[in-house]
Amino acid sequence: MPAAVQHPRPRRNRIVRTLAVVGTGAAVLALPLIGATTASAAGSSTTSASTTLAGYPNNLDGWIRESLAIMAEKHIPGTYNGIYRNLMRESSGNPRAINLWDSNAAKGIPSKGLLQVIDPTFKAYHVDGTSFDIYDPVANITAACNYAAARYGSIDNVHGAY
Repeated sequence: MPAAVQHPRPRRNRIVRTLAVVGTGAAVLALPLIGATTASAAGSSTTSASTTLAGYPNNLDGWIRESLAIMAEKHIPGTYNGIYRNLMRESSGNPRAINLWDSNAAKGIPSKGLLQVIDPTFKAYHVDGTSFDIYDPVANITAACNYAAARYGSIDNVHGAY
């Protein structure tokens, strides 16, 4: 008995199969992202956002805003944009950043924190009402802005290493 003859499948079926495989692959890739988004959204709605003692969000935006409030009380000039621009250049927004390779580090006084301040400058320009911890984001920003105001008129006038 002759073998059964297979009929050629129409081209349309091959395209449909290809699209189904591609679509399934995209869905498999997207599901973890959708799940993660859903999970984090659900988690964040059940817990309150972390805030500083002053009530600002405990994140880069909150640290800058809290520092600006202190600066306004102490008549230290500066803007959100000036602070943000400088700290992104100096530390990429990492409050624990430390520079271990420049000339200050070679002298044993590395630059630290969001705005890369050295210990003597931090101590000299520390602003009352902020932490004495150089890594504290608000204290670091406020002291650096106080220094920049004394040296350059404002953090807004700083466009490079200072």
